[in-house]
Amino acid sequence: MKVAVMGAGGVGGYFGGLLARAGHDVTFVARGSHLAAIQERGLRVESANDGTFTVSGAAVEDTSGAGFHDLVLFNVKMYHNPQAIQAARPLMGPDSVVLTLQNGIDNGDQLAEAFGPSRVMIGSAYMEGRIAAPGVVTQGGPGTANFGELQPGITNRGQQLFEAFKEAAWRVELQENMPGMLWQKFAYIAGSAAVNAAIADSVYEEIRNVPETRALIQGAIEEALAVGRARGAPIMEDSLAWAMNALDNFPGQGRASLAKDFTDGRQVELEGITGTLVRMGREAGVPTPINDALYAILKPWANRIEKALGSG
Repeated sequence: MKVAVMGAGGVGGYFGGLLARAGHDVTFVARGSHLAAIQERGLRVESANDGTFTVSGAAVEDTSGAGFHDLVLFNVKMYHNPQAIQAARPLMGPDSVVLTLQNGIDNGDQLAEAFGPSRVMIGSAYMEGRIAAPGVVTQGGPGTANFGELQPGITNRGQQLFEAFKEAAWRVELQENMPGMLWQKFAYIAGSAAVNAAIADSVYEEIRNVPETRALIQGAIEEALAVGRARGAPIMEDSLAWAMNALDNFPGQGRASLAKDFTDGRQVELEGITGTLVRMGREAGVPTPINDALYAILKPWANRIEKALGSG
């Protein structure tokens, strides 16, 4: 396949790197020193699952001359969606597919509005990844992924991509009800990550083992699932149990990436996660008092970071 990776950070660099190692024609879309390093030395992947390897491949910032690609892996932070969607346009031919592996719940909808629903697939990644240095990405955690169609069902193209991903050593599953799986992950992240960010110096072992805090997280998750049901999403019956199990299995001394971004002063995905949930709740007429409170607590901090980054 001819593959473009929008956002060559931890997730995009890892999964795109596996495809490049398997012989696919991969173009990494990156910026700044990370771009320069990939162009000069290739992309180095340091993986807990697959060891350390370096792949070559095209690396560009300007996509206007990159040509059409069979697959566009869309992995940017959600706050970059407007610019990244425009940058992806030159990559999208009539038969191209764009697959989002981002956090959040409405990235597929944004891509469908831009490119048409028939060219969009959705998925989720379960891993800890980051750019460790220019040209170097790391993979920790499970390093797994799920993907499927915008609407429940299995298609031929999904099967073909599944086979290509497996051959490239992705730890991946093709899901019949990917929208339902996306909602259960979104509900889990919205609850646990926002609470972890609000209690910024706590680790998961602490927030899940204090009964009052655990109840707060579960309440936030339940609100998110209620919003999904009200919007007609195919919520699976075991979604709450899955989310609480995920909470219990997260590394005890770990922290959510949202919490790390807040304390490190990096731009945060608060709007794409809690802000989107609160907005969807209002639109659906579903009360979300816990998530409203989490959003209200975190929003001034997010504004302060945005102001500091803007002035910097």
